[in-house]
Amino acid sequence: MEEINTIFLFGIKIDEPVVTLTDLLVSVLCFIFAYKIHRKNKTEKVFIYFKLYFLLMGIATAFGGLIGHAFLYHFNFYWKLPGWITSMFSIMFVERAAIEHTRIQLSNKIVQLLSILNIVEFLIFLTLTVVTLNFFYVEFHSGYGLMFIVLSLEGFLYLKTRNKSSKFILIGVLFAAIAALVFMNQLSIHQWFNYLSVSHILMAAAAWFFYLGAINIIMESSRLKN
Repeated sequence: MEEINTIFLFGIKIDEPVVTLTDLLVSVLCFIFAYKIHRKNKTEKVFIYFKLYFLLMGIATAFGGLIGHAFLYHFNFYWKLPGWITSMFSIMFVERAAIEHTRIQLSNKIVQLLSILNIVEFLIFLTLTVVTLNFFYVEFHSGYGLMFIVLSLEGFLYLKTRNKSSKFILIGVLFAAIAALVFMNQLSIHQWFNYLSVSHILMAAAAWFFYLGAINIIMESSRLKN
């Protein structure tokens, strides 16, 4: 079992301080991005979904850093669930953002069908996670949502339109994929900067490119229907 790094700050025990710090880095960036999108006052659903994605991912990574790592010794295993579930909601919303973005090319009926399938998929993975208490389903849901749904839809849009937003989102998916590979293969740089910290830095880069993609979305098309 890997040794847990610990520091004491003002007499307070903090486990995995670097992992916690990098988790909080992702959290702060996500909160900033959610706020910036909110300030733009755009009412289209795609922007609302991206705002919810960043907001919930910010909450999930803050919860993960503080409860899941730094102070887990104060809590039992079940306290990991709120962070897991919140992160699953965030992935659902980034999927829905990509689905909504496809309105620039696809019909309303197809978009509605994809939205329904998105809810069904989310409920299946959520149920599996709660029933089994297995983080595997959280990981699988994230991988499926980003590497299959978002990658496929934004890849399709980029091939069709060469729009800037899809390009940025695809770069974000690439960083998320590298983060997943680092996590799965436990590729650590140092005992104090392990695979979790590395994957968090890559997640921060992914969030940055998702934000660039979100703010460059232009929902205009001859196929767009109100």
